[in-house]
Amino acid sequence: MQHQSPYPMVSVDEAQRLITAQVTPIGVEEVDILRESADGRVLAEDVYGVEPLPDMPKAAVDGYAVRSTDGDAPRRVVAEVTAGSTPGLRVEAGTAVRIMTGAPIPEGADAVIMAEQTEEYDGDLIVQRPPRAGENIHTVGQDIAAGQLVLARGTTLGAAEIGLLATVGRGRAKVYRRPVVAVLATGDEVYEPDGKVFPGGVRDSNRYALMAAAREAGCLALSLGIARDDVHVQRAAILEALDRADVLLTSGGVSMGTRDLIKPLLAELGTVYFGRIAFKPGKPMTFATIERPASAWSSPLLAFGLPGYPVSSLVSFEVFVRPALRRLQGDAHPERPRVRVMLRDPLQPPPDRPEYQRVIVSWEEGRLVAHSTGRQGSSRLLSMLGANALLVVPPGTAVYPAGAELEALLTGPLAPPDMIMR
Repeated sequence: MQHQSPYPMVSVDEAQRLITAQVTPIGVEEVDILRESADGRVLAEDVYGVEPLPDMPKAAVDGYAVRSTDGDAPRRVVAEVTAGSTPGLRVEAGTAVRIMTGAPIPEGADAVIMAEQTEEYDGDLIVQRPPRAGENIHTVGQDIAAGQLVLARGTTLGAAEIGLLATVGRGRAKVYRRPVVAVLATGDEVYEPDGKVFPGGVRDSNRYALMAAAREAGCLALSLGIARDDVHVQRAAILEALDRADVLLTSGGVSMGTRDLIKPLLAELGTVYFGRIAFKPGKPMTFATIERPASAWSSPLLAFGLPGYPVSSLVSFEVFVRPALRRLQGDAHPERPRVRVMLRDPLQPPPDRPEYQRVIVSWEEGRLVAHSTGRQGSSRLLSMLGANALLVVPPGTAVYPAGAELEALLTGPLAPPDMIMR
């Protein structure tokens, strides 16, 4: 008997387009950035400066506030002003005020000369050169102007962004809600990692790896456990996700076997947009949506049926699922960076579909160089270890020689050249 999939093969670009068309940000909430962890959250509003910063001219260095028109003549030091002092002093001709970084510039002064360029004897200031008007003074609004856009909606909050929110007096900010991602492992042969594994069984690495990947993408991860190859059990698990999550990730059960039940169940419960991709590793990946007719959830459940092989599962997540999760959070830049890299070693391309190979990319002698992580089998999770990029290898018959350039998706920071295993 010849088995043939009812789903036409779609390209990587078409699969990504179909997914993107179904993804919109899932909601907005307000967080207290002073008391809650807002790291990694995505802004759901534009943030503007309300007042100019600095709000008055201030000293940029420790030194002396002076009149530039006095040139290099000696001056009498008449006072000292520190950061946080109330303005009110005045610098007259022939005088100077000792001033600290961040302190308000006294009236009459139009320059600050660095302490290192002066000498002070018994209250008299000697300067090494004439100061220039405006020298070492932070002007009003120099850092942030009143009404200036400081952070745009869609910005991911990190240390600098949270610092800016605090700088402009925003203790609270609107951010997109973090998606809840439910992860379900399927298969009679799948067992908990810390339990007894019977002959022929496998430990469930996919569920835990996918939950970690979802958290790394900024989501809340929810485990639905392991569903045996029973249509009623797996249907119940999918319906549980419908009640508890924004996104469902399943691993296994999407190929052509008689016990591969995920695709038929997704077709029964919702709309399947594709069931096969011209893509390696991960050809049988499936994407569907399931409506919620009477639910508190505001949008359909997004369901991704990922392959059972560990590498196929994680690579499919990187290429198709992660960008969708970032879009759900309103990320203005949901895609991984793409770069051109040079092959260190020759590479045999796949004959029929593009392959996303695991590589380690480093900066060497002025260019990005890709090193293979070894055998690229779909079951060899070690090929993901240390990888910081996915090399996009177009199909063909001719070997790519060492020194050829291909495109890669950067999934992590560049590796130091001396850490590359040769």
